[in-house]
Amino acid sequence: MRIGFVGDVVGKPGRTILKEHLQRLKFRERLDVVIANGENSSHGFGMTADSIGELLDSGIDVITGGNHSWDKKEILALLQSDLPILRPLNYPQTAPGSGIGIYQIGNDSLAVLNVMGHFAMPLVDNPFTLALAAVKTLHEQGIRHIFVDFHAEATSEKRAMFWLLSGHVSAVIGTHTHIGTDDLEIANGTLGLSDAGACGCMDGVLGFEKENVCERFTSGISRALQIPTKCTKILPLVVYETNSEGRCVLGYKIRVIDSNEPEIILQAYSYD
Repeated sequence: MRIGFVGDVVGKPGRTILKEHLQRLKFRERLDVVIANGENSSHGFGMTADSIGELLDSGIDVITGGNHSWDKKEILALLQSDLPILRPLNYPQTAPGSGIGIYQIGNDSLAVLNVMGHFAMPLVDNPFTLALAAVKTLHEQGIRHIFVDFHAEATSEKRAMFWLLSGHVSAVIGTHTHIGTDDLEIANGTLGLSDAGACGCMDGVLGFEKENVCERFTSGISRALQIPTKCTKILPLVVYETNSEGRCVLGYKIRVIDSNEPEIILQAYSYD
C-alpha cells in the first residue's frame, strides 16, 4: 500500500495548492490513499462543510483533526455523518465523532488513528495508553496497516509515541506545530516524523500574516490572526509504502512551492 500524508492545511492558500497539485501527485506517486490534517482548513481555525468538501474534491481521502476541530460549531453534526473525518481519540467518549477510522483500500484495511498530545494542549485523556490500547484492539481484528496522526506540541511526546508504537503500526507522523522537521526515519517497520509541516502560506508565521503576529510579540497586545490573500504557498507531502504485513519499507517527503515542480527533500533513514 502506498500512502500520502499532508500536515495541517491552513486556510484558503492550503486548499488552493492542494487543488493545483494533489491529483497529479497521487497519480505520479501511485498513492492508494491520501490523509490530511484539516483542523485549520477554514480560515485557519476549524473545519466547515465547504472546507471539508474542497479537501475531498482535491483528492484527500481521510481528514484528521486536533485542538481546533471544534472551532466551527457545524463540525459537531459533520463528525456524526458518513464523511471520512476524525477528531482526536483522547477527547471524552461523549464528544461526537471518532478518533479511529477503518477504510477498505483494495484488498486491505487501513486504520487511521488521530491522537492529541498533552503539553500546551486542552485537557484530554492519556494519549499514550489510549493509542496502545487502540492498536492492540486493531491487531486483534487482524488490521496491520495502521497510520497515526499525533497532533502534539512537544517533539519529546512525538518521539516517545514513535518509539512506543514502533513495530506495531505503519507510521506515526506529527502535526500541530506547522513547522516541518527532518527526522524522517523507519524503525521496526514503522515510519516516524515529528512534524509534517503545514500546507499553505510559507512566507508568514504558521500560515498567517506575519505583521499581526510580530506585533503580538513586540507589544504584548493581541491582534486577530489573518490568512494572507497573497503569499508563497507550500505543499509538503509525506509518502510511504508498506508491505503486506503493514510494515513500512520506504518513505520520503516531497515539497511543492507554488507552481514549481515537486522535489524530494527528505529520504527516510532506516534502522531496519
